[in-house]
Amino acid sequence: MTALRLILVAMVLWFGVSAGPLTAQGIGPQLPGTETAGQPDYDAWHRVATRAERASEVGILSTFALDRLRSELVGWRDDFLAAETTNAARIGTVRAQIDALGLAPTDGVAEDPALVARRATLTEQLARLRAPVVLATEAYAQANGLISEIDGMVRVRQTEKLTARGNSPLNPTSWPTGISVLWSSIALLFTETTAAIKSDMTSGDLWSNAPRAIFLAIVGLVLLVRGRKWAARGQVAVASRFPKATPVIRFLFSLAAVILAYVGLEAISAAASASGLLGFRGETMARALPNAGVFVIIGSWLSAQFFGPDGGPFAIQPDLTASGRRILQGLAWTLAFGALLIVLLSTGDAGGGTAAVLLFPVEVVLGLFLYRLGQLLAIVGRTPADVTVAQYRDRIVAIVGRICMIVAVAGPLLAAAGYSAAAEALLYPAVTTLAILAIVILFQRFVFDVYGVFMKAPDAGRDALMPLLVGFILLFSSMPVIALVWGAKQADLAEVWTRFREGFSVGETRISPTDFITFAMIFAIGFMLTRLVQGTLRATVLPKTKIDIGGQNAIVSGLGYIGIFLASLIAITATGIDLSSLAIVAGALSVGIGFGLQNIVSNFVSGIILLIERPISEGDWIEVGGQMGYVRDISVRSTRIETFDRTDVIIPNADLVSGQVTNWTRGNSVGRVIVPVGVAYGTDTDKVSTILRDIAEAHPMVLLQPPPNVVFIGFGADSLNFEIRAIVRDVNFGLNTKSEINHEIARQFAANEIEIPFPQRDIWLRNPDALRPTASAKRPSPLTPGEDLK
Repeated sequence: MTALRLILVAMVLWFGVSAGPLTAQGIGPQLPGTETAGQPDYDAWHRVATRAERASEVGILSTFALDRLRSELVGWRDDFLAAETTNAARIGTVRAQIDALGLAPTDGVAEDPALVARRATLTEQLARLRAPVVLATEAYAQANGLISEIDGMVRVRQTEKLTARGNSPLNPTSWPTGISVLWSSIALLFTETTAAIKSDMTSGDLWSNAPRAIFLAIVGLVLLVRGRKWAARGQVAVASRFPKATPVIRFLFSLAAVILAYVGLEAISAAASASGLLGFRGETMARALPNAGVFVIIGSWLSAQFFGPDGGPFAIQPDLTASGRRILQGLAWTLAFGALLIVLLSTGDAGGGTAAVLLFPVEVVLGLFLYRLGQLLAIVGRTPADVTVAQYRDRIVAIVGRICMIVAVAGPLLAAAGYSAAAEALLYPAVTTLAILAIVILFQRFVFDVYGVFMKAPDAGRDALMPLLVGFILLFSSMPVIALVWGAKQADLAEVWTRFREGFSVGETRISPTDFITFAMIFAIGFMLTRLVQGTLRATVLPKTKIDIGGQNAIVSGLGYIGIFLASLIAITATGIDLSSLAIVAGALSVGIGFGLQNIVSNFVSGIILLIERPISEGDWIEVGGQMGYVRDISVRSTRIETFDRTDVIIPNADLVSGQVTNWTRGNSVGRVIVPVGVAYGTDTDKVSTILRDIAEAHPMVLLQPPPNVVFIGFGADSLNFEIRAIVRDVNFGLNTKSEINHEIARQFAANEIEIPFPQRDIWLRNPDALRPTASAKRPSPLTPGEDLK
């Protein structure tokens, strides 16, 4: 399958999946079971189910008939899945009524007959309402099982086809037949063309069709020859005006060149068909020309992107770029030739063995080019041992290269052994998968470049999260196309989507991807409303109240936790998830949480206590566990304080609740500072007290009520010790206040000739004779100032 067909199939599959099952929509004939607006027609379903059961038992239907039967079953299954929600609202209401009545007494106590009758009536009504649901569920299970049986039969047939062994193309007896068939197909092609030309010349259609055919041929040739040059000129012109967007512009114009070349091929194919000079085989070959040419166009484009002069994200080495271009172009031309050969053989009488003989040289050449490409990619893996992002990427490419080498060897060997179907199913999908992955890589690079242009930083896209997520989405989106390349059918992909959409059951509740989307949307709305209310309170309402900053932060944080809890609860309820079915699981998990997460739970509860009691608030100056700093953030698990060294310390909330915490600014910022000072023995202590008191009272940060106090502490070893104990307006400036008071003490003591003593020591030497200078000594050893040698 060519790249263009793969893209078209992917588009059809995408729209079909988005709209629902293809068989139940406007695509194809309307299936039985989808015509009624009410309940499914179970009589018609039983006839279809009986036919499917017989087909599964006998196993003689063709694969085409099985596919048609499967499509019909899929339509019925979708109807049954929709019917499972019948009377859902009424069933919920009746169940709520029964629950309101409560259970019947079991201890022999007589119950009011009115309650008994009402409960019986509601129970009968519930059974009647659930009957269509039960029937739909049973039919859904039957349809699902029949579809699985048909899928199993088809897979068995595919496996038998791949493992079927025919004649080896290396057998010389098969060569004459293959050459004869090929020659006869070419001869018939020319014979039909010659006959068509003579017929048109006789009837006059040749000249009537000539203008249109010539015009289309000229347009196609011009686009093929000049399209790339036009794209290059446009790229230079636009890039000169927007130099910062050069990578984006280069990529877009390279795509434009690809599109122009393909349009040129389509025009040439249309010209050949419009000329009327071709027979049946010629028309078939002309229609196949664009599909085969796509390989050459895409191959040339990929070789220019990865091994061009500008280099690419996976440019290997400058001396290997020319080799890489030759290998990619060789692969492209081989695939194109193989596609045309397959079409030519399909118009003749070539059997499977003859086609295998003629296609074997193509597969060998394809394997050689694929092996060389694998060697080229494997060179990337020869990098140093240290791991970086680029080297990790290169090693992945090297692994892909080794896989290519294995496939390149295994494919021709299988074909040589007679397993031609297996060889085709291995070689061609492998090459196409490489092309798809290369295209995805190029589009990922394009996304990175676009992000860099918008962020005005060329390399911003390499490290940003958003373009990386887009790249993953592109890679994930290519998986269905790759699955189609490797032989998967659209029905298989639709089945995977159906299983995914069907979801899974938890108790009596079925959870589907739609439920997840609903949950995410409702929770996102609730989360945004919570943040909006928090921002309004923080910026508008709370600043106008008399609540302190810590209280305001506690209210905002508590409201955030309540809002997130309510948003989760409302989202779960709106999704329809029955929490009662999770009670047993939640009970089992609570035991594990109690043992394994007890520290986290303890910190969480402590965080709630801190927010409610508020022994500390944001902005407080606290000391805990030998750490001192300002509280910057209080969360439910931990509290972040900023030390005076401008470092953040994370304190578990349990330590703040159960441990000893000193809060220097709780309630107000008033605090006390103590300034110690010593004077020499013999100094007038009353004079010192007066000077110290005057210094404290004169400082602007010291409060006069209560007045500062000067305390004569006692007699120290070297000095008379005093302390100034004063209350300051803001304890946050306590260190500055102490420093300024010390400066003033030094000035006042110097002015009043009050001595601040320093420790003095007498040193006694046991052997002073050993330290006397000798005759050889040039100078005596210096003594420390203030020391006496005795």
